[in-house]
Parts: sequence; C-alpha cells; structure tokens
Amino acid sequence: MSLAITQQCINCEMCEPECPNGAISLGPDIYQIDPNRCTECLGHYPAPQCQAVCPLDCITMHVAESQQCLLARFAALWG
Repeated sequence: MSLAITQQCINCEMCEPECPNGAISLGPDIYQIDPNRCTECLGHYPAPQCQAVCPLDCITMHVAESQQCLLARFAALWG
C-alpha cells in the first residue's frame, strides 16, 4: 500500500471523490484507502489528489512502492 489515512481524519469527505481509482471509502471510524486500488494517482495525475485536498494533511505515505509497481496496478485496474 502506498498511502494511508491517519487517525487524525475528521471524515470531511474531501478525499473520496478525488480518487480516480475508487480506492477511498468510509471505514468503521474514518476513511480508509484500499491498498489494492491505490496508485498514488499515477496514470491519472502527477500527484496524489487525496493529499492535495486533505485539510489536515492526514494522508501519508504508508509503504513506499516503486513507480513500476504502481503502474502495474494502474494497468490491472484500467487495462
């Protein structure tokens, strides 16, 4: 997984509609990022859109993944 939402999330709903891969959804307490769908917006945008709109900067790098790995995930999602 590339990005993760921390416990500081206030459920403002800003990030969910920005994700082009549908990787963000409301979890039991806060929003969460599906690691199987997150490409850090690679293939769509030059930077993660969820991070750009988060008012609290609570979307952080969880595990660094290579650009090759992210592009492979993008290809699997979008063909």
